[in-house]
This record gives sequence, C-alpha cells and structure tokens, in this order.
Amino acid sequence: MANILLVEDEVNIASFIERGLQEFHHQVQVAYDGAAGWEILQKENVDLLILDVIMPKINGLQLCRQYRQLYGFGSPVIMLTALGTTDDIVHGLEAGADDYMVKPFSFRELEARMQVLLRRSRMELTLPDLQCGDLVLEPQNHRAVRGGKVMDLTVREYRLLEYLVVNQGRALSRQDLLKHVWDKEADRNTNVVDVYVNYVRSKIDKEFDWKLIRTVAGIGYMIEA
Repeated sequence: MANILLVEDEVNIASFIERGLQEFHHQVQVAYDGAAGWEILQKENVDLLILDVIMPKINGLQLCRQYRQLYGFGSPVIMLTALGTTDDIVHGLEAGADDYMVKPFSFRELEARMQVLLRRSRMELTLPDLQCGDLVLEPQNHRAVRGGKVMDLTVREYRLLEYLVVNQGRALSRQDLLKHVWDKEADRNTNVVDVYVNYVRSKIDKEFDWKLIRTVAGIGYMIEA
C-alpha cells in the first residue's frame, strides 16, 4: 500500500485511476490542477506522484520541477501525457520524472510500473554508496560526485549512470540499457540511449582528463576506471 498523489484535470480519467488504485489498497489524494497539487505536497508526505502534463495553473512539468527542487528525489514521479514524441518524453524526464505513460494507457501497466518504482525507492534507502574511480554515487539522495564536485543530473541521467557503475567493466547494449533504465523490454528507438549517454558524458567526463564512459563498437557502452 502506498500514499499516492494524483494530479489530473480530466475528471473521468482521474476517477478511473483513483478507483483502480484504491482496488489495490493504495491511499489516493486527487487534485484537478497543478496549484492544488502543490498545496497538498507542501502539507503532506507522499510515496509516489502521478502527474498529468497539460493542466491549468501549474502544468505537470513545472510541478515536477518544483517538487524535485524543494523535496528531492525520495518519491518517484510518473508523468501522464497525450504527447508521445521523443522530445516530449525527454522534456518530462528532464523535469525530474522517473517514468512516463502516454494516454490512453492500461491501468494494469500503470500499476506494474508503480510497483517497480516503489520497490526501487524503498531499496535505495538502504543502499551503500557506489564508486568508479573518483566518481561516487549516493543512492539515498540521487547525487553523483566526481573529484569533489557535485554533478547536476536529472532522474534518468542518474539512473543511467547508476546502472553503468553497478555493471562497471561490462559492455552494455542499448537494449540492455533500455530494459533496465527505461523499463522497456523492446523498443526500436534506441536513439534515446545515445542521447542520454551524451548528456551524462558532458557532465561527468567533459572537464576531466580521464574519461570514464567508453563506446564499445558494435555493442553499446561501458564505464570503467
């Protein structure tokens, strides 16, 4: 059971999701615009947020950014969107979301993705720091530090870097990264992996002589000290 905040301005969709979540014994609070959702977040702790993107007053991207800036990364965020292009998805992930779902969607899939994120969130509370050379990851607060400098990473960038570090010294395919970082079993659009690897490289390798992330020809990527 989890305490969930649902922010969705379409009443029928909000009602559908709320009933489904309650059937799985979750506690659900519903707000119908971003400003109302923000008021709830300032008063109560939640285990997971489900945010529509296009909403009045404060849209989902703005609300996600505000939440991350003030409260950090302890609770996962799922974005709901009718906009399914790669750029739209990237904007959502860069705002601090952990996952996204394109409308219309299956409630069973939503519940499954929620459980993955909730398990991951609970595990991170007890995980030790990870290290690769002079790079240190702190799973409890989603922070990466290299050479004493804190790196400003989005949620997805941190997930990607974390998976690389956990598997350091091993060549990982793009499909492997999609499966474990984006929770996708198969997707022809592996370009998103290349895009995010470049984002991460620009932040953790660019200013350092020793580059940690390597491209493995014909396979994918590897990190090693």
